[in-house]
Amino acid sequence: MEVDSRLINKLKEAEKIVFFTGAGISAESGIPTFRGEDGIWNKLSPEELANFNAFMRNPKLVWEWYQYRKNIIHNSKPNAGHYAMVEFEKYFPSVTVITQNVDNLHKRAGSKIVYELHGNIERNFCIKCKKRYDTELEFLDGIPKCDCGGMIRPDVVWFGEYLPADQLKNSELATISSDVFFVVGTSAVVYPAAGLVYTARQYGSFIVEVNTETTEVSKICDVNFQGKAGEILPRILDKLKKIKY
Repeated sequence: MEVDSRLINKLKEAEKIVFFTGAGISAESGIPTFRGEDGIWNKLSPEELANFNAFMRNPKLVWEWYQYRKNIIHNSKPNAGHYAMVEFEKYFPSVTVITQNVDNLHKRAGSKIVYELHGNIERNFCIKCKKRYDTELEFLDGIPKCDCGGMIRPDVVWFGEYLPADQLKNSELATISSDVFFVVGTSAVVYPAAGLVYTARQYGSFIVEVNTETTEVSKICDVNFQGKAGEILPRILDKLKKIKY
C-alpha cells in the first residue's frame, strides 16, 4: 500500500488530528455491526428493539438483546486500528476520537480523548431518577430496577433520540479545528453524526477515508484507502514515524 505524498506532507505540518469511527473498525474485533448471525436477532429489525417505545412494551426482550451484545463486546478486544490511533498521540499535540460505536473499545485501547456520539453500552441509567449504573446490574425477572423503583436502561442512543449534546458539541469543535480528519470504518449515512465529515470539508481539514468499500463521502475525501483500519493505519503510522524523527 502506497501512502499518498499529500497525506505525508499534511501530517508533517499537522497539529490536530481527528479520527471519526464507525462499525467497520469494531467488526475487525469480531463485533457484528448490529446483530448476530443466528437466532432471534436476525428475525427482528433493530428498529423494533432499539427505541424507547419497544423498551416500554417489552423491557425483558430489549435487555436480552443488549445482554447478548454486551457478551460479544466483553469477549472482544481492541485491534491494531484502535492501537494505532492511540500511538498517534505520541506525534501530535491533539488527537481526538469521535465514535459512533458504543463498545468502549477506543477507551479500552487507551485513547485519551473519546467523544461517544451514540453512548456506551457499558453504562446504564434509571429512566425515572436518571441515576447512573455503571457496574454489574442485578436482574429481577429479566429487568434491572433502580433503588427508586424505576427501570434501568442502557445508556445508548436509540432511534428517535437526540445525541448527547455535550458529545456532539465537542465533536463539532474538534472537527472544525482539525488539520487532518480520518473517516474510519463508517458508511457516513447516519445523521447527524455523518454531518461531521461535511463540516470537516467546509472548514478545510484534509480528509482521509479508510474503509473496506466506497461510501457516500468517498467523493469529498482528499485521500481514500480501501481496506481494513487494522492494516492501513499502522502503515500510515510507520510512515509518520519516519517523518517525525
